[in-house]
Amino acid sequence: MVWRRRRRDWDDEWDIFDEFFGRFRIDDIFEKMMRDIEEVFRKAEMGEIKPIVRGFSIRIGPDGKPEIREFGTKPTIRDTGIEERKPLVDVIETDNEVQVIAEMPGVNKEDIELNATERSLEIRAEGENRKYYETVELPVEVEPDSAKARYNNGVLEVILRKKTPKKGGKRIKIE
Repeated sequence: MVWRRRRRDWDDEWDIFDEFFGRFRIDDIFEKMMRDIEEVFRKAEMGEIKPIVRGFSIRIGPDGKPEIREFGTKPTIRDTGIEERKPLVDVIETDNEVQVIAEMPGVNKEDIELNATERSLEIRAEGENRKYYETVELPVEVEPDSAKARYNNGVLEVILRKKTPKKGGKRIKIE
């Protein structure tokens, strides 16, 4: 008798799942997904859209320096002939400073322009074949005059000192 009662309770639990998931028609969702995929392939065959495949390969050259080569399709850029990209950026905050690391292969150190404010860092670079632009919002206020930057092997590193609050405060007169 106890077994039947537990079994019946378990069936009741499954009824709740059946009721909830019964609202979703998995077959309908799958069919819509397949229709969308077929539509993309149809557009690609008609030339309305082109698939984008992109990547980088890195290998060490004979001189011991890394060589970064790009492969894949690129969208055509009509105005300048150079595609503007966003660099891959990491922001690391320590106790006293904020470090911004940006990966920008294919440009020279002389092609990079940096502008810092207390809350953001603007990165702009225009090389012979590549153009990068990004405005990085900083997690805390920094002192823009303290900025130090290095660029080596396609990696830009900018270190900014955090702004320190003034100590002491203002004396308040009691009336």
